[in-house]
Amino acid sequence: MKIFAVGMNYLMHTKELDGKEYVPAEPVIFTKADSSLLKDRKPFFVPDDMGQIDYEGELVVRICRLGKAIPERFAHRYYDAVTVGLDMTARDLQKEARAKGLPWTICKGFDGSAVIGDWLPVENLNIQALNFRLDKNGETVQKGFSGEMAFSIDSIISYISRYFILKTGDLIFTGTPAGIGPVAVGDYLEGYIEDQKVLECRCK
Repeated sequence: MKIFAVGMNYLMHTKELDGKEYVPAEPVIFTKADSSLLKDRKPFFVPDDMGQIDYEGELVVRICRLGKAIPERFAHRYYDAVTVGLDMTARDLQKEARAKGLPWTICKGFDGSAVIGDWLPVENLNIQALNFRLDKNGETVQKGFSGEMAFSIDSIISYISRYFILKTGDLIFTGTPAGIGPVAVGDYLEGYIEDQKVLECRCK
């Protein structure tokens, strides 16, 4: 099982990171270790030696069949479910890595950093017209609309499959909207697609 993620896929998120809105020339892809996966509403243990840890709420799709070099027009056949996930990020380490042009492996792929919620079948959903949100301690901190992605889910799948064989069970985190922020011990995070709660995560 592989975990892929997309960076800077919403304009307002690029602005909060870099002070300006821009669209990368191609999708910014990184991976997370399989040990980063956190599911079944298990708690997230905030590391005490990695500096500030930020939540990044986003839509996650699940690959349902083997594929390589998938044309974008056929990409919708390769995923069967969607949920809200948390791309937990060691922000201080990421800033240092970006400044030095280094990989994001540690700041993005550490254990427990890929939190996922309960899956919803995509068969009756318009995947590029979904509203989603993240609440922290009962207050909404992020709102997203999948139609505002710089790169659509189908184009992301097509792009990734040029370089990696996609297999059943692989996950793709599709990018976070604006509103990222730090987590602390005691925080309670909830993720929604439309009005349906699909994710709960307590920080310990």
